[in-house]
Amino acid sequence: MLEGGLIGCGYFGAIQVEAWRRMAGAEIVAACDLNLERAAEMAPRAYASAEEMLAGEQLDFVDIATRPDSHLALVRLAAARRVPIICQKPMAATWAEAIEMVRIAEAAGIPLMIHENWRWQPWFRTARRMIERGDIGRPIAYQFRVRQRDGLGEHPYPRQPYFRDMPRLLIFETLVHQIDTARFLFGEIESLCAQTRRVNPLIRGEDQALLLLSHANGVQGVIDGHRFLDPEPDGPALGEAVFEGLEGRLHVLATGDIYRGAERAWVNEIQLGYKGDSVRATQEHFIACLATGRPFESGGREYLRTFGAVEAAYRSLAERRRVALSELWGEIGA
Repeated sequence: MLEGGLIGCGYFGAIQVEAWRRMAGAEIVAACDLNLERAAEMAPRAYASAEEMLAGEQLDFVDIATRPDSHLALVRLAAARRVPIICQKPMAATWAEAIEMVRIAEAAGIPLMIHENWRWQPWFRTARRMIERGDIGRPIAYQFRVRQRDGLGEHPYPRQPYFRDMPRLLIFETLVHQIDTARFLFGEIESLCAQTRRVNPLIRGEDQALLLLSHANGVQGVIDGHRFLDPEPDGPALGEAVFEGLEGRLHVLATGDIYRGAERAWVNEIQLGYKGDSVRATQEHFIACLATGRPFESGGREYLRTFGAVEAAYRSLAERRRVALSELWGEIGA
């Protein structure tokens, strides 16, 4: 049984703990948070800081569930004690900090995985299998329509109110999921063009975005996102997706059900856990890879290609042009 420590016991930390409690092979034995009472609700042993927890525990891994501007310092802290890390997305506050996180982990010789749970939603795992066996022929295009009605009014994003003050918001916090899922389904992104605006004047960042993506294999896609309407029908997938090939199309509804043309090809019957129990699946992948030494699907250096696409989107906005991701690879030595 691997013993882990949770850093950060807020909204998503609680979701992760719920999933850890249903897993075999690992458990959270300690937690730290500025709110000590909240940390005590998450684990048998509670600490007020990550420094105290790492000094007082012999941990097999840490789960970082804090805001992105703290990730670099926490990775440095864990790496100094040679503790493997699973770290929530967004990976870091900046592109430079993300690169530094990877450098630190690799220099310390410790595993670093980014907790990117969207690709672990069962409807997208199923869609990939269907695409790979040829159900739609050669893929040519896709579209994600991302919707959730929590960005309106005087108090938007009530579950994570700190979103209101983030200078980079919708692409950085939400659409990164669809960017990574597009990579999972269709391979590496070659270039990207972004268009955004801010609809709610009470926030700092963008809350509506259109991304145009081109993949190295020729597939082209659109990610269309805002958080002003719920999808119809509503469901855990936070919107819908369409994947088109030369011989057909797959339509993933917000419910998680998958249609091939007019035929329902897969029914989502998973009700337990977060969005198809994807958090548990992500964490199980982390533990399995720690046990076997297999590479993570979203290991630190690998995930730079997702986070790099996010960076490319913001460079596209600033420079009003399509950005090739190859422009960023020289910055990470890839």
